[in-house]
Amino acid sequence: MKNNLKVQKKSSKLVGDFLDRTGLHKKEFAQMIGVTLSYVYNLIDENVPFSTRSITLERIATVMDINPEEFIEYQIPNDVESYSENLLMLKDLIKHNNLSTLDFLKMFERKKRLELVDILRGAKPIQIDFEELKKIADALNMKDSELFDMWKARMLEYLQEGGFSFDKGKDKNKEIIDAMFDCAEKKIVKKN
Repeated sequence: MKNNLKVQKKSSKLVGDFLDRTGLHKKEFAQMIGVTLSYVYNLIDENVPFSTRSITLERIATVMDINPEEFIEYQIPNDVESYSENLLMLKDLIKHNNLSTLDFLKMFERKKRLELVDILRGAKPIQIDFEELKKIADALNMKDSELFDMWKARMLEYLQEGGFSFDKGKDKNKEIIDAMFDCAEKKIVKKN
């Protein structure tokens, strides 16, 4: 009698196969997921219990371009993830550029990669700092107008989170915001 259930690979084998297939050095992988090199060796050692830390498993899954549920040890967190429009746009741009998450991460200096992994897994917001956002835009060949739209949407999120009101009754706030974005657009979007 054949079993029709999909056999789930052992988590340590999943990670080991990924590292072998991509040629990613274990030390570099450790930096991307925020652990030590010895921790990575424990992850791929089938004789050592695999990690059950949700954050670590989510970071590993993000770098590997898989769902964390592919790890037997992963427990779905009770808190609901909320993805911003910007995060979905960022993920779409990575795919549009035919990049894997790993390829995208390698475009940045090593000390920035862990932060980007956390952004891509939805644990941190996309940067509000324009220069940091510009680095992402350059890596993804974004037009200046696309960069401006992403920055503007992120700024609006940030202001709303901080209690800034855009209600129709707040005409002064709208005037201030419109003036700020008009000025920023002139600086960011190069007119041809």
